[in-house]
Amino acid sequence: MKIKNYLSKTILIFITCFILTACQKPDMEKANLEITPVSFNALPGWNQDSHEQVLGAFSKSCERILKRSPETVFGPQPIGGTYGDWQTVCNEVVRSIKAVPASQIDPKVAKAFFERYFQPYEASGKGAGTEGLFTGYYEATLNGSKTHHGVYQHPVYALPDDLVMVELGDFRDDLKGRRIAGRVIDGKLRVYEDREDIGLGKLPDAQKKVIVWVDDAVDLFFLHIQGSGRVIMDDGTSMRIGYAGQNGHPYYAIGRELINRGDLTRETVSLQTIRAWLHDNPAQADDLMNKNPSYVFFRALDSDKGEGGPIGGEGLVLSAGRSLAIDRSKIPYGVPLWVDIAPPLDGEPGLRRLMVTQDTGGAIRGAVRADVFWGHGDRAEYMAGHMKSKGRYWFLLPKHTGINE
Repeated sequence: MKIKNYLSKTILIFITCFILTACQKPDMEKANLEITPVSFNALPGWNQDSHEQVLGAFSKSCERILKRSPETVFGPQPIGGTYGDWQTVCNEVVRSIKAVPASQIDPKVAKAFFERYFQPYEASGKGAGTEGLFTGYYEATLNGSKTHHGVYQHPVYALPDDLVMVELGDFRDDLKGRRIAGRVIDGKLRVYEDREDIGLGKLPDAQKKVIVWVDDAVDLFFLHIQGSGRVIMDDGTSMRIGYAGQNGHPYYAIGRELINRGDLTRETVSLQTIRAWLHDNPAQADDLMNKNPSYVFFRALDSDKGEGGPIGGEGLVLSAGRSLAIDRSKIPYGVPLWVDIAPPLDGEPGLRRLMVTQDTGGAIRGAVRADVFWGHGDRAEYMAGHMKSKGRYWFLLPKHTGINE
């Protein structure tokens, strides 16, 4: 969808910590972002990345950046200057991509581009250090039908007409990146139906809002967490769906509930083990899923309008391995970040690469906290479902922003 600016990830809402528990330490969640200038030589593995691979992702963000007023402040905290500061760099990126596709750009030229136009800054949470939690998310796969029959009993709903989503940052600068949602009754914003009520059919005009029927309630639950998916239809076709909005209720991590009950431990909890528990305990599955009152609404994506993949909170198609979801109350969209993340699984390499902040989600809270978008398919799901890695990152900010002067 060309998702509205208030939305998120695909919100593509995110995996391990969403499902799991409050993974991030409270001090890191509350800490304000601080940045310290460093040299490119201080970025671990900087010389080994394929820098040209990130130019395509960054150019998508640049297309949005170039449409904004140059005087507008870039981001929720005064770290990135103005949009005008970024537009100088973005004009060069767009010009380069038009002249030579990103896939054909010389890696050395791409690396030199970032070194010429950007200054790296190490990120930290004030009083909380430079190390934070990195998890993962992916584009889900489901089986579906346009008609309600047989095994296709679980509706994927479009955005209700009466759901009002509010960007609090439009009203107060200190609330940038925060949002609420509800229904207006008698001139006041009221609480919307929660997951259980919607599951019981209490959503007004629910039948008129069904996009597709899917065959598995657990798969649908995880679609809500991921925020985007591909649906393989019973007629042999397929469709992509993406996040359109959320009911305004806070997210509750059902993995935390399973840990509290003793069914799983912090060491064993993952997307895969939670999914297995839900399938192995069908009589209890609905009650457990309903402990999370948050509910996500979707829309069909249109490839003819450039929506040929999952859409992030920035309103752009995400790039596997190069798009990152962050806490938007602290970090703006469209920033290149250098990450140094511990291996997501034993036997896997760590991640030292350039990524771009293009998404967010309800479980992403903290100055150093992010979700890696892994893409689509079995491997992407496996990596995202197990990822709970420590790591650091560095912002790349234009050299001519006021903060550098």
